[in-house]
Amino acid sequence: MKMFMISDNTDTLTGMRLAGVSGVEVTDRESFKNALSEAMKRQDLGILLITEKLSSTYPDLIGDARLMHDLPLILDIPDRHGTGRSPNFITDYVNQAIGLKI
Repeated sequence: MKMFMISDNTDTLTGMRLAGVSGVEVTDRESFKNALSEAMKRQDLGILLITEKLSSTYPDLIGDARLMHDLPLILDIPDRHGTGRSPNFITDYVNQAIGLKI
């Protein structure tokens, strides 16, 4: 299984290409929708990487893709500017997932 990346940032995409991950850069909703649709059709993809900025900008498209397909696994990754998550995102995630306050 292969990895593929959809990015809104040239630098992030270039870095992933240096690591052997192919991908595409998108600039608007329509190009993201087309890239996501094409990626979901590919039988050779196991993991689809999407930058956090795109994930937060188009959560409806990503949510639909996750519901309609088992593979590829869609992962949000930070770009070179850092993460958009709060400093305590892991603790908050555990609190939401199991209701345990750490």
